[in-house]
Amino acid sequence: MARRRQAVTIKHVAADAGVSLQTVSRVINNEPNVRPEMKQRVQGSIDRLGYVPSIAAQRMSGSRSYLILALNDRERTIENWRAREGADWVDQMLLGGMLKCAEHGYRMIFELLDTRSDHVERELLGAIAALQPDGIILTPPHSDNAQIVQLLDAQNIPFVRIGSMQTDGGIPISMDDEGSARSATRYLIGRGHRQIGFIAGPSEYELSAWRIDGWEGAMAEARLPTTGLLEVGDFSYPSGERAARRLLESSQRPTAIIASNDQMALAILAVARAVGLRVPEDLSVISFDNTPLMNFTQPPMTAIDQPIAATASKAVELIIAAQKGEAHPAVLTTISAQLIERGSVATLGQAAVA
Repeated sequence: MARRRQAVTIKHVAADAGVSLQTVSRVINNEPNVRPEMKQRVQGSIDRLGYVPSIAAQRMSGSRSYLILALNDRERTIENWRAREGADWVDQMLLGGMLKCAEHGYRMIFELLDTRSDHVERELLGAIAALQPDGIILTPPHSDNAQIVQLLDAQNIPFVRIGSMQTDGGIPISMDDEGSARSATRYLIGRGHRQIGFIAGPSEYELSAWRIDGWEGAMAEARLPTTGLLEVGDFSYPSGERAARRLLESSQRPTAIIASNDQMALAILAVARAVGLRVPEDLSVISFDNTPLMNFTQPPMTAIDQPIAATASKAVELIIAAQKGEAHPAVLTTISAQLIERGSVATLGQAAVA
């Protein structure tokens, strides 16, 4: 049996180069206080031995941990996982965040935090103490939780607030929720729709209000009414069913509905079938999120493709920049979404295609 090759450690590099562990660490971390000839000497040993720096070695300089902590809503995430209804928000966060971290020698750790818990401060401080992250990524609804924001401000840790436009702490990043809802509404208007319903998410998410603003703004531009066309869900399938039934059983039934997430969009399809409506012939539907399932609905769902991976990647970049002492962007960082056209929208009459 072949003998397993012994892993090369920072100690091997230090011994080969004839320097201290701290000197090797400073070279690994590309710190400025290392003489060029010493850096070349240590790098030669690293290359010769095939050493791959570990987080422990990088941490030896004491300035950085090379860990970025991403926080997601515990209650909703676990509920979806247990029901086997989890969207790919977490997957996309990991895709964008982990790949960008890897480019810079960082690691991303994903944790769940209950934003409504009385113990949120204790839990967050515990995670910070255990991991000592170089930065934290907040996702909705944590992004707009004043208690969490104030706590992180007090800890003097760089943090990014995904889905926020607040400037009272941290670095906000918008996925242009208002613009996306406006674009989806204009798309339907361009296809002849005048009665366009909207199913919003819960008010604890600020992005829910922005999406309503986008829908109402596009309807106002076209001088179309919105009275009786707005319903509110909580991002769950049952709430989407209730909202869709109220819209479709109304005396002013919409010819199209925009849903604020895929679960509620799936519910619209089910309710439409139950009341004898065909999609898209009798009812057009557009969703937010664009999880993989939207390719396989009948018909395939036209959807706003939220740039979750790109946003997580940008969040990592901003945290690393803040660690280097670079100033935050002077304007709100916005990652634009894209409308993916599939088969769930029909053109009414002779409407011109937008």
